[in-house]
Amino acid sequence: MLNLNINDEVSPLKAVVLGTAESPGPVPSPEEAYDPKSLEHILAGTYPKEADMIEEMEAFATVFRKYDVEVFRPEVLKDCNQIFSRDIAFVIGNKLIEANILPDREQEFQAILHVLDKIDEDNILVPPAEVHVEGGDVMPWNDYIFIGTYTGEDYSEYITARTNKAAVEYIAEQFPDKKIKSFELRKSNTNARKNALHLDCCFQPLGKGKAILHKNGFLIEEEYNWLVDFFGKENIFEITADEMYQMFSNVFSISPEVVVSERSFTRLNDWLRERGFTVEEIPYFEIGKQEGLLRCSTLPLIRE
Repeated sequence: MLNLNINDEVSPLKAVVLGTAESPGPVPSPEEAYDPKSLEHILAGTYPKEADMIEEMEAFATVFRKYDVEVFRPEVLKDCNQIFSRDIAFVIGNKLIEANILPDREQEFQAILHVLDKIDEDNILVPPAEVHVEGGDVMPWNDYIFIGTYTGEDYSEYITARTNKAAVEYIAEQFPDKKIKSFELRKSNTNARKNALHLDCCFQPLGKGKAILHKNGFLIEEEYNWLVDFFGKENIFEITADEMYQMFSNVFSISPEVVVSERSFTRLNDWLRERGFTVEEIPYFEIGKQEGLLRCSTLPLIRE
């Protein structure tokens, strides 16, 4: 059995579900794009190729093996994009919560049933239909749970609005001992530089009390300022709109000292090393074309 345990983003990782890039299917049509960055690459003819994405994910898996992390992979579904396992479920404490995701992606959850079979069914939560939530918007952080959301009247008009008010309320009910802090995110269906698809696209806590932030990803300045005060300005790596677009905040911590990052993120990787982190650089540029990166392609199950 797997004894789930996730209370933050950085404690030493023991078990994880890493997505798969095998058989993602043909290049989507523009109408099928889930986000503006994928749309951009579909239209430009630069959408990533399966072989390149498999190679990038294998590099990630190699890093996990180096640190003795148990890695589960989804069953491969034919012609289905299964890279972003963070979207289908997430763990808080000892509970795994099934995400209520875009209806087209329901089968992705079925592909990790071999993992769910190892979890006590009392610890698997299935939210009601009105709760829309994806794991990229949910971050357990010790006493807190940080949640990215969009509660505008025009929520239904945004395919990029993934986590709603009902989700914030549902998570608060399930975890009464945690402090829930939600953040309104900036959404755009058409401009990837002005779209924070998930909270982890504009914010990421790290070990050693550090964090990555992008101010313009937040709709409400006070909520951004709350995070600056919480971590301390001197501990924050503030990213530009272009760095948000490249997914600089979507790195992944294997432990408080070890961060997996895209090898081209020179400014960030240097900053991390100067502060004593070990940075495991891997190629992940092709996967990044789909508005998701390292954190998005992981579903952590157990941290120490």
